[in-house]
Amino acid sequence: MASGSEEGGTGIQIDEYESLISTTDVELLKRAWRHEKAAPEILQYEGTLVQRIREQIQLMVETVEEFAESGIDPLTVSLYEMDLDRTQFLLRSYLRIRLHKIEKYMIHILKTDLWNRLSEQEQKFAKRCTDDLGKHLEQSVLSRLPDGYKSLLKQSTASEEDDMVSEPQLDTFVICKSKRDLGTFQLDDSGGVPVELLAGNLNILRYKSIKPLVESGQIDLV
Repeated sequence: MASGSEEGGTGIQIDEYESLISTTDVELLKRAWRHEKAAPEILQYEGTLVQRIREQIQLMVETVEEFAESGIDPLTVSLYEMDLDRTQFLLRSYLRIRLHKIEKYMIHILKTDLWNRLSEQEQKFAKRCTDDLGKHLEQSVLSRLPDGYKSLLKQSTASEEDDMVSEPQLDTFVICKSKRDLGTFQLDDSGGVPVELLAGNLNILRYKSIKPLVESGQIDLV
């Protein structure tokens, strides 16, 4: 394919652009998006990857603008714009899914090690949401309840656990695929039939059973 400089004086080669959008970072973002979408709990924030993707998106925007101004075939430009739109969608959706989980489980996240999985901006968001929720409930409901029922975390002072706090359901079934042969696993303590995890095979298993394998990168969520 001809270079941009040969088709109107652009300084960036079209084949260089194609190499950019096919880099493994986009595939890694797809994987992070699939995992975050499928996992019941919030996963580790992919900060370095997100930063690289943002830099690539900026370069892609500049490249598309340069192509458009240089008189390159509009159909070719539109195809590159579609690639740009897909990458932007993946990034926005990845971040939006995480924010939804933070809103849903913010108190649980604040009181567990899940807090360390958030970005700095997400931590500020979670703290602000928790503070706002606490103030709202205190003013609208809790202040009107009898003593012993005014906790944001417990139904009453008689409760031994924080039974008013929503938690991710780790027993949720997920579809997963092994990257390589992992052998036979006893995935829970119920004494059920062991599962043989073979490369490329799809399995439907409880998330909590394969959580360590997901976190170590040996299994992908689908």
